[in-house]
Amino acid sequence: MVTSSHEAMHRIFQHDAAAIAHAFTVLKLPFAKPIAVEQVSVDLTETAPVERRADTVLDITTVDDRFLMVVEAQSAPDDSRPDSWSYYVTFLRNKYHLPVILVVICHDHLTARWASTPMEIGHTFWTTITLYPLVLGPHNVPAVTDPALVIQDLPLAALSAVTHAREADIGAILEAIVTGIRRTGGDETTEFYVELIEQGISHTAAAETWRKYMATDLSFFRSESAQKLRAQGREEGVAVGQAKAVLQVLRYREVVVTDAAAQRIRDCQDEAKLATWLRRALEVSSVAELFDD
Repeated sequence: MVTSSHEAMHRIFQHDAAAIAHAFTVLKLPFAKPIAVEQVSVDLTETAPVERRADTVLDITTVDDRFLMVVEAQSAPDDSRPDSWSYYVTFLRNKYHLPVILVVICHDHLTARWASTPMEIGHTFWTTITLYPLVLGPHNVPAVTDPALVIQDLPLAALSAVTHAREADIGAILEAIVTGIRRTGGDETTEFYVELIEQGISHTAAAETWRKYMATDLSFFRSESAQKLRAQGREEGVAVGQAKAVLQVLRYREVVVTDAAAQRIRDCQDEAKLATWLRRALEVSSVAELFDD
């Protein structure tokens, strides 16, 4: 079954051709710089009644050549996958008469090691096809733990979060992403990658950490975390939910809040004023600045 986590692992490569070009450089992939990237239909079904779909297929033109890239997401070792992958590669090669590269994205070392092993198809005594996937995982995608790098390269940060989802450094990666986004604000591109990260780590222990971080940045996101928090606000009363959000942001940013100030925030029933305080809470250095008229 295709899960949201599975979808997120390869959708990173569908969103932004420039991001793909940059990834070639940062990840030191053995290809020339892409100058054009187009999506190709992932429906690889012929006339047979068995439906076959790759995750993502890209037509990439570089300064030197042109080739197809099949991007597959893999969350665990699965010895049935080489059969499908060999079909994708040979089908695309036969249809487009272009070189085909198979890229497999993994979010743990075990799966990455499995995918990096040459995959042989044939008889016990004779190998007909050997697959050599280009594997991206925690072993070769850098752990992005610097907010400045997040601001500079959010797609790489998202790929870092997805491929390190089960690694010990995932907490530092998520903290850097939230800090970087909080500094720059949110737009549609930011929202795309925020939701991609949430989906990509949804079946790991890091998902709860991500949801807690998102609780402090309601104004930026329409992701599942933000929707849950807004729903919670509706259940508790809009003003009560807004007051809690203001206090959560201040607490997360380590702004000192006196008991009197906290009570003033909780007692406020003016939704417009609370919304203003929530926006200010993302920037102020003292609670006095929060109340400035």
